[in-house]
Amino acid sequence: MLRTDLQFSMFPLEGSKPVRWRISDGLIPYSEAVETMEREVAVIAEGGDELVWLVEHPPLYTAGTSANAKDLVQPDRFPVFATGRGGEYTYHGPGQRVAYVMLDLKRRRQDVRAFVVALEEVVILTLDSMNVRGERREDRVGVWVSRPEKPHLPDGSMSEDKIAALGIRLRRWVTFHGLSLNVDPDLDHFTGIVPCGISAYGVTSLVDLGLPVMMADVDIRLREAFESVFGKTVGEL
Repeated sequence: MLRTDLQFSMFPLEGSKPVRWRISDGLIPYSEAVETMEREVAVIAEGGDELVWLVEHPPLYTAGTSANAKDLVQPDRFPVFATGRGGEYTYHGPGQRVAYVMLDLKRRRQDVRAFVVALEEVVILTLDSMNVRGERREDRVGVWVSRPEKPHLPDGSMSEDKIAALGIRLRRWVTFHGLSLNVDPDLDHFTGIVPCGISAYGVTSLVDLGLPVMMADVDIRLREAFESVFGKTVGEL
């Protein structure tokens, strides 16, 4: 079955508590974020309440379990963190909304492919609320935006840029890590890596697409999209 044919709705079992929704101000050190996720995942695996945690990080690169050393083009530019999530090299930095999604799939659906598609759907719905058409690709995880105003690719196909990356990990069927949506990061910072090991396509952001939106506005839309796919949340507004 193609990823695009998967059912992405992942509501919890009846009677489940709403997902906690947390937003942190300032730039959260990556090591601190990983330590927090480790603690939260352990609690959730024992029956604790699920969590979505929204953060921004200082500029850094992360290497997933499939990272290829040659894709780290500028190894001395920013700190590099090896991480247990799937995928290759990614960039995090100011102006990028990172959503760490810690859900117990035993309370939902124990289907990793469907979970990834569901996260993509959250981004696609968020973008749609701002009149941006985000698309998934069968051979590339993440969310993409077509760029007809740019020169076509060497094979004659339309140019497209990545606007959101995904990388997940599971422990005892509890998810962690998650997604990153480019709101207004410094796009030049992506040139220090081959993002997700894909060199044929570019990277974009909402501001790059002509949408000077505030992070708080994106957070509201992201939450609405999340609830339409995963169910109710509780916490910060």
